[in-house]
Amino acid sequence: MNIKEFFELSAGKWFSHRTSHHLAFKQSESGKSDIIIEMVAVDHPEVIKLCEQNEIDPKRASCGARVTWKGTMQWDEEDHKGSTVLVPVPNPDNPNEGKLLREMGYAEKMPVAGSYKIGDDEALTLITEYETMWSEERLWFASPNLRMRVGVLKRFGGFSMASFTSEIRMGGTVPAKASEAANSASS
Repeated sequence: MNIKEFFELSAGKWFSHRTSHHLAFKQSESGKSDIIIEMVAVDHPEVIKLCEQNEIDPKRASCGARVTWKGTMQWDEEDHKGSTVLVPVPNPDNPNEGKLLREMGYAEKMPVAGSYKIGDDEALTLITEYETMWSEERLWFASPNLRMRVGVLKRFGGFSMASFTSEIRMGGTVPAKASEAANSASS
């Protein structure tokens, strides 16, 4: 599976359940979200703008996706919602690795460029370095309609949070473009 196929297989509406472990405070909390992932054409103005902000030729982008979320966390009554555009830019020498451009970062709410790698097991690993922290996420499909994610967030010389997330596709329909990728992910 390549990065574009991974994104195409991820397209759709998902129910997400996350458990986060705040290591410094020795506390856990859970959260629930609805996530919508939509494919965006590589010639879309937002994709082009994000590439240009990162001084990357937009023609190198393999695809684009808009991720929108709305959810709650156990200890926080506030609704968490937002949207960001993601653009993977494969390495010309190895298309299973490259940069992942984000309109808005996960740990810090600002544009950020991280890196991605798709392993032989078809899991996607994302690494993002921010000014004050570093994050690593690993995503994989247990089946075409069940996606798993683990993540760690490291600040100031130590791990501060670890999380596990399960995401279930709502409606159970795999996008038509991703049917081949779905079949290989479940093999």
